Amino acid sequence: MDFLNTLEPLLRTFWYIAIPISLIFVIQTIITFLGADATDGLEPDFNGDMDGADAPFQLFSLRNLINFLLGFSWTGISFFSLIQSPILLILISILIGVLFVAAFFFIIKQLLKLSEDNSFKIENTLNKTAEVYLNIPANKSGHGKILISVNGSSHELMAMTENNEEIKANSLVVVSKIEHNDLVIVNKI
Repeated sequence: MDFLNTLEPLLRTFWYIAIPISLIFVIQTIITFLGADATDGLEPDFNGDMDGADAPFQLFSLRNLINFLLGFSWTGISFFSLIQSPILLILISILIGVLFVAAFFFIIKQLLKLSEDNSFKIENTLNKTAEVYLNIPANKSGHGKILISVNGSSHELMAMTENNEEIKANSLVVVSKIEHNDLVIVNKI
């Protein structure tokens, strides 16, 4: 660490930021790939979302601070000998640090597009074909059961019909209405 003492103060400051931040970044990356990264640990009491919508990340977080300081410090070190003006060097370093945070947001948004919500929602059964599992009595006088496939998985739901005839097991029906969270109205096909 003796080489740091011989450097100019601005370059030394960049190095003092770059070394620990790079080490933290490497540790954070390893922890993320090991799956132990559930949250970044900071929950500010203000809203830092960039687009106003609910997002799985916030603008002001430890991860974004590390990303910013990583871009800031290494830009300062890289361009120290090329840019003679300290003010211009600091401004460019700040800009690159902000671009690191923006790149992180962009990558996370692209990764979130790959996620898929396969949770069962009864609304997804409307106008879908199902098979009667237990006979369905006529005129809403009782209920039977249907087997319906939604998002690649089969679900058993209670079903009623508004028709004047009973629908027998193994018949095909279509869901026409939803009564409540676990009861649908069906019509025979």
